[in-house]
Amino acid sequence: MAKEYDYLLKVLLVGDQDVGKTEILNNLDQDPANENATYKTTIILLDGKRVKLQIWDASGQGRFCTIIRSYSRGAQGIILVYDITNKWSFQGINRWLKEVDEHAPGIPKVLVGNRLHLAFKRQVAARQAEMYASRHKMACFEISPLCDFNIRESFCELARMALHRNGMERIWRTNKVLSLQELCCRTIVRRIRSVYSFDTLPLPPSLKSHLKSYALTSTHNNFYMNNNNNNCNSAKNITCKSPTSSKFSAKNNCSIS
Repeated sequence: MAKEYDYLLKVLLVGDQDVGKTEILNNLDQDPANENATYKTTIILLDGKRVKLQIWDASGQGRFCTIIRSYSRGAQGIILVYDITNKWSFQGINRWLKEVDEHAPGIPKVLVGNRLHLAFKRQVAARQAEMYASRHKMACFEISPLCDFNIRESFCELARMALHRNGMERIWRTNKVLSLQELCCRTIVRRIRSVYSFDTLPLPPSLKSHLKSYALTSTHNNFYMNNNNNNCNSAKNITCKSPTSSKFSAKNNCSIS
């Protein structure tokens, strides 16, 4: 039986009491296959990959230092939650961050300001939170479970950071979903032998200019230009097996017939 997901990540949700961690979890789609009451699971789609998240809520579990020691083992990411209407909850992030850095150093972190729908009661400025997150190398989001705003985006960003840290960067890059514009450019560049031929295409000038820029920075065109510099016969057909990957050399990826 095929797995229903491509990657599995353990995520820890931490923060002072009454910052809305349960609200955040209740807003996520529950994985029907999960029968474990100690954590919630949800599946997100990230760049064409299915990522299953095990989200552990540490609320009501006693002192924060004990929570981090107990729950951080095997965790790939941590979301630190504060309430934008409570400045003390934001100041409490310092304590959580200190324990995280001690017991799970280097783990990807996302700072989340909850209850954006109560912005008229705001006690923590968005700019203040962004600067704090930047100093500690964290991503930063303000969210609202009531409005379903930025919750899934914050988890997606944490998953992306975690996969990057765990060595999935190469796999991620080769399997990413292309934009329609990039897909069209790639198809045209594959079939045009020279950037000068773009001028003959029945396209608007702006699109021709974009095509030329794309071709000049693509592996496919670099191969073509290098072979032209070596005085290759212009009548030869060039076939690139993998024009999208910059990690492979032209010698290994292209054949001339």
